[in-house]
Amino acid sequence: MKRSRINQIMAQADAMIREYGFVLPPFAFWTPEEFTSKRDVARNVIEARCGWDITDYGDGRFDQMGLFLFTLRNGRLADLRRGGGMCYAEKLLISRQDQLSPMHTHVIKAEDIINRGGATLVIELYGSDDAGNFAEDRGGVVFCDGIERTYAAGEKLKLAPGESVTLMPGDWHAFWGEGGDVLIGEVSTVNDDETDNIFRDPIGRFSNIEEDEDPLHLLVSDYGTWLS
Repeated sequence: MKRSRINQIMAQADAMIREYGFVLPPFAFWTPEEFTSKRDVARNVIEARCGWDITDYGDGRFDQMGLFLFTLRNGRLADLRRGGGMCYAEKLLISRQDQLSPMHTHVIKAEDIINRGGATLVIELYGSDDAGNFAEDRGGVVFCDGIERTYAAGEKLKLAPGESVTLMPGDWHAFWGEGGDVLIGEVSTVNDDETDNIFRDPIGRFSNIEEDEDPLHLLVSDYGTWLS
């Protein structure tokens, strides 16, 4: 993706988030230079990989297959493993109309996916085989707003604003906006985007960036280059 396109998406996302009554934390709006000067006091933000995350999954077709994310807070895997401490994470996402977030599951993370506003969020669901692999002939069980629901393989769950679904490791899912763009909340156990996204097809998690202009704000994938 071109950096100019990423900058444009950031501005559009901020406007949509504000439209639905949410405001991103102050560090979201630091310039790269401000982030660099504050990297010592912002060590927890950097290590937890909180912040802007815009991906086309390395495919180069953001409008067709991509996702906007902002990680607001993220816990520690060490706490999760010992069963106490900061074991949770929270994100805001924007899924655009007909923009696919491709089929994937997680090994560790359980997550609540919440339609915070906008159009309908469609989530396509499949279960896992006994080894945890994608199973085109298996369904499973999820909880929608706390209510148990059995899904068939390939079933498309539709969430209106205010509705949610809880997905566990092994629930394979893809999603997109139907009828317009959707602001999504994600509340989960500790998030590890480096290793805990298992895609059905061999794609990347992060974008390859063409630096055609300066960054407006840093992406989490920029931290290693800018803040090391």
